[in-house]
Amino acid sequence: MPTHSSRLNPPLKWAGGKRWLVPQLTELFAQESPNRLVEPFCGGLAVALGLSPQNALLNDSNPHVINFYRQLAQGLSLDIEARNESELYYRHRSRFNALISDGQAHSSEAAQLFYYLIRTGFNGLCRFNKSGHFNVPFGRYKAINYTPDFSPFVEQFKNWDFSNGDFSQLQIQNGDLIYADPPYDVEFTQYSAGGFSWEDQERLIEWLAQHDGPIILSNQSTPRIRDLYQNAGYHILELDAPRRISCTGNRTPAREVLATRNLQKSYEEHDHGKGI
Repeated sequence: MPTHSSRLNPPLKWAGGKRWLVPQLTELFAQESPNRLVEPFCGGLAVALGLSPQNALLNDSNPHVINFYRQLAQGLSLDIEARNESELYYRHRSRFNALISDGQAHSSEAAQLFYYLIRTGFNGLCRFNKSGHFNVPFGRYKAINYTPDFSPFVEQFKNWDFSNGDFSQLQIQNGDLIYADPPYDVEFTQYSAGGFSWEDQERLIEWLAQHDGPIILSNQSTPRIRDLYQNAGYHILELDAPRRISCTGNRTPAREVLATRNLQKSYEEHDHGKGI
């Protein structure tokens, strides 16, 4: 496993990323020594890059983030104009949405525009309207550093498979460790088409029940999430999470649930956090 200093940072600015959780997950991942890391909701890729497994299956329901990662694997470079400027931002946003409408959302240009919009837009949010168009307004950053060359990711992604779709389509193997970080149990569900309902939270638990190997779940700590996970046989731990960004841009404190199942040793035995 690469040293901490050699690991790549997430290529996208990503609201709600789990980079803060990587030290805890690293300990659990090392004790299990799985053949492959599987993430049904890979998002900003903070966990996969933090753990840096040899083999990984990384899925997300958002086709644009998966196209970006697939383009990175092929050696993406930033050839479009990239400036922290309102007029350019809205021009690029219109072009990105035109590519979506024209069925060209899987192109290199779309991946570059997606990176620019996430980097430049308000609070790093990734949000789409009911028509499937990106609708985040221009951000309020004083200065932004844009990455012109993503070639270091080519080697890292060599044995990583990226997929776009519902988690239930994933082909899980016996030696896999599944880390699932579903959308929070909140009303805001405009991250991708269809959203993620409470029924989806329940469906995820039913799907995970089919796997006999190690499973790690994280979610916002709400009473019904805790009940759902505990009733499914998970060991529950509550952690203090960093202040998160809501859909309105307001920052509020958050408590996070870390739930584990089928692990060789529960996280509580490491004397971290507080089990409930």
